[in-house]
Amino acid sequence: MIFDIAIFAIYVVLVFLVGLYFYRKNKTSDDYYVAGRNVSSWHIGLSVVATDVGGGFSIGLGGLGFTMGLSGSWLLFTGLIGAWLAAVVLIPKVYQLPGIKKLTTLPQIFEHFYGKRVAILAGIITTIGYLGFTSSQIIAGAKLASGTFVGFSFTHAVLVMGVVAVGYTILGGLKAVIYTDTFQWIILMAGLLFAGIPFAFEAIGGWEAINAILDKDYLTLTNLTWRDLVNWSVTIIPIWFVGMTLYQRIFASRGEKQAKKAWFIAGLFEWPMMAFLGVILGLFGRVAYEQGLFEVVGFAASAEMDPELGLPVLLRTVLPHGLMGLVLAAYFSAVMSTADSCLMASSGSFLTDILRFKDGGDEEMDKKSLRASQLATLVLGVISLVIALSLENVLEAMLFSYAFMVSGLFIPIVGAFYWKKSTRTGAFVAMIAGGVVTTSLTLLKIKWLGLDPNLYGIIVAALLFFGIGLIKNQRKNGNNL
Repeated sequence: MIFDIAIFAIYVVLVFLVGLYFYRKNKTSDDYYVAGRNVSSWHIGLSVVATDVGGGFSIGLGGLGFTMGLSGSWLLFTGLIGAWLAAVVLIPKVYQLPGIKKLTTLPQIFEHFYGKRVAILAGIITTIGYLGFTSSQIIAGAKLASGTFVGFSFTHAVLVMGVVAVGYTILGGLKAVIYTDTFQWIILMAGLLFAGIPFAFEAIGGWEAINAILDKDYLTLTNLTWRDLVNWSVTIIPIWFVGMTLYQRIFASRGEKQAKKAWFIAGLFEWPMMAFLGVILGLFGRVAYEQGLFEVVGFAASAEMDPELGLPVLLRTVLPHGLMGLVLAAYFSAVMSTADSCLMASSGSFLTDILRFKDGGDEEMDKKSLRASQLATLVLGVISLVIALSLENVLEAMLFSYAFMVSGLFIPIVGAFYWKKSTRTGAFVAMIAGGVVTTSLTLLKIKWLGLDPNLYGIIVAALLFFGIGLIKNQRKNGNNL
């Protein structure tokens, strides 16, 4: 156990050293938030998938594998669709915007089309949404650590994960985030492929044990309902059009061609690669649980167990000392790759779009802008840590954060690029109404027809956005007669 902790500690130190290296390299908030706009396709692509899948979806996928088997992989198939769709229909539109080289946030695009008031509202939605997402990643890391190390409580794990993620992000900015994402993704893939899956497969007794213990539905791709696919699709596909972390990487790319290539790379790594790795390990965890292998660590087969703990407890049970530390570092790297990006997105939008803080154009003002960026990251990081202490389910927290942003931002951003009759009033009203409907139905736990509240938020936003646009344009045309 001490050896595992030592390996994990060495990894954490290395992460901080990377952050410190880029801390000295960053000169302006442009360096801090969009990495100097000169990052290659592969670095961007791996950073995108590491950010999107990250620790939250890794732990969440493990939970789906534990409860429904291989069919849980369809969750990330929607990610592949979203990535490729955005590469074809969104990225070319973004690169047609005037002043693309000066943009650092998504709400600045809203300001270009709809004005300052709408941009501020978009900034508020983005800041809040990514705060929630950052918190979900801290929970993911905490579940991983508390489920792996004996005597490490969930609360202590939340505090440790929060301090590391926030501290590293404050130091390095987006450039540190992107380059370490590539390294972290390689660690995660290697840890799962060459340690997690082989050792777990042997420990549970191979295919004989899997077939004997699990219902056949666990091994099919049809163990889900059409509602599952709809709910995942309406939340995850649109996030590729409104995710601030994704726009930051578009702005950080060397050009349109490189950005599109990065999105195609990200889609393939999401599904099938990461999708099946996650659910297979969760499925193995279910077998181990049913076999009673978790009894030695306090989880009897007859007792209830949080499905999202199945994966980390499996690793703790089957991996030898040393390898457990390596795989823990791999999963923690996934948590870090998402938490740091989401915190960057939240602080960037808060500072630029809500507080309206701008670079001054000289060296002294650049330094002040950089310090302001780091201070905003610190404040919002502390808030996300406090939020994390009150949450429990990783996947639910992530999907709600996604839904909050999607229901408010998706229709107006699509309308901005593809509907000439879009109006400021329509965008503003749609953003508020979509977010309110989704949040209200979620808090009241109302799911009409079993469908996600986000779907109804999007429908309400669309009706108001297009309805107001049509009415205003009719009035305008009438006045011109």
